[in-house]
Amino acid sequence: MAETGKSTPDKKGNALTNITNMIKSPLRFSKKPRRVMLSKSDIENRDRVRAGEGGWISEYTQLPEIDSESIRVEDIYEIRPPFSYARVIYNDESKEYIYQAIEPTLTSKEEEWLELIKDTLDRTLSYDWEHMARKDKEEYIEECVESYIRSRGLNIEKKSRKRLIYYILRDYVRYGHVDVIMSDDMVEDISCDGVDIPLFIYHAKYESIKTDVRFEDEKILNSFIIQLGQRCGKQVSVSNPILDGTTREGHRVQATYATEVSTRGSSITIRRFKKEPFTPVKLIQYNTASPEMIAYMWLMVENGMSMIIAGGTACGKTATLNAATLFIPPGQKIVSLEDTREINLPHENWIPSTTRTGSGEKKSSTGKAAGEVTMYDLVRNALRQRPDYIIVGEVRGKEANTMFQAMATGHTTYSTMHADSVESMVHRLENPPINCPRVLLTALSFVIIQTFARVDDEEVRRIQEITELVGFEPESDELVTNTVFDWDRKSDSFIYKGHSYNQDIINEMKNMTQEEMNNEFNNRVEIVEYLLEQGDIDYKEISKIVTSYYKEPEETLARIRGEI
Repeated sequence: MAETGKSTPDKKGNALTNITNMIKSPLRFSKKPRRVMLSKSDIENRDRVRAGEGGWISEYTQLPEIDSESIRVEDIYEIRPPFSYARVIYNDESKEYIYQAIEPTLTSKEEEWLELIKDTLDRTLSYDWEHMARKDKEEYIEECVESYIRSRGLNIEKKSRKRLIYYILRDYVRYGHVDVIMSDDMVEDISCDGVDIPLFIYHAKYESIKTDVRFEDEKILNSFIIQLGQRCGKQVSVSNPILDGTTREGHRVQATYATEVSTRGSSITIRRFKKEPFTPVKLIQYNTASPEMIAYMWLMVENGMSMIIAGGTACGKTATLNAATLFIPPGQKIVSLEDTREINLPHENWIPSTTRTGSGEKKSSTGKAAGEVTMYDLVRNALRQRPDYIIVGEVRGKEANTMFQAMATGHTTYSTMHADSVESMVHRLENPPINCPRVLLTALSFVIIQTFARVDDEEVRRIQEITELVGFEPESDELVTNTVFDWDRKSDSFIYKGHSYNQDIINEMKNMTQEEMNNEFNNRVEIVEYLLEQGDIDYKEISKIVTSYYKEPEETLARIRGEI
């Protein structure tokens, strides 16, 4: 965490903010970077920061010094400028990356004021606190701090007040000790394994790395887990030591309290919810899929072909599902069903639903606790809402049977499940606890198999194959399949296998010739490649272009070709 010291920055905010912009992560870019004029001292400070030496990165925050030649700075970027930053360093001796959470530097006097203000707030926060919106809480806290300073006649300069307010907001409104990590869009997962053990994260750029953040006191860690439970609307205690919930922001939380079920003390695993969902463009940028595969998904989604995305843990199934659902035509009614909110769509006619745990013991007659809402309940209820598209976050139980019944009756359905091949997916579906008849599986149009693999010493996510379920042979009791796309591990490239039966179905449905279908497919590949050229394009912008193509295909294509 940030070091404590009494020194003050020798430069004021603007120039140093410009320096920060020059050294932040290259993954955070804009199309038109601003031209920045730096003085000689600014350049010297920038070079010192890049070299990893101590220095003020802003008027509020000082970088910790690096006193070892075996450590080099890999990256520095903003989290909540001008207060908090992230720095990634590499240790040549231990051969590991370390993520440093850098926060405002407090003097000893500021630390005394901070404790005084916190003590007052603990005793005076109103009882309506939990019912306030987050923005209201931040405004209320700032007013309380300013009121406290005025009433006590404290002579605190503006910079010190800003630093104090940062820490008060961090601890009372945000995520306290781990707020820098929780606010970092590059962080996907956070893991705390116990007291006085460094937190580990999964970083989008550096993968699984250690941080310099840890909970050094058991009471602080236990208190933090209780706060997480409150954010999820659940209670955690010695009698109920396991927390499994979702925060209001959508982060998935799994935690164990004290040493009741984990011998090293309390533990936490947080999967961060991304406000910006994964897009088809990002699938191509990360080489998870090719433009042709995205164009194929687009055709299938538009024409109501049902799909299951299967794969192992953390292989990107939900990300691919979210990317594919951006192609759902506007105005269509969508119902999504999840255990924890991960699907994020720009569509207005969308009902997102989540399961709910009950309270008390489970009843022997139903097998459910009072107030419990299961995935099976949600799937059954969704059929009464007359949806055009049903999205099930993950199938693992008897809800899959109802889902396939929905497919067979004409509802377009998308879902994910754990399986590493089409064969293993079929075995899971037709055996307990799902028990879906094999003949019913023909209602499924195609399957995407996704994998988490290693290519050239790098961990990657790839769509391994896209396979269509063509039919069923009653004599041999076998499903007839057709692989449309395949991933070649050796060359790390995608191969088109030559024919799609689903496209034949679309041709017959829309009275199109094969030549017309090929032209339509190529047009969509062209649009996908155009989106790729736009760089880090927002998912709402992608949705606008897709919607424009649905309404005015020729005009949209002509406009795109004109821009290219």
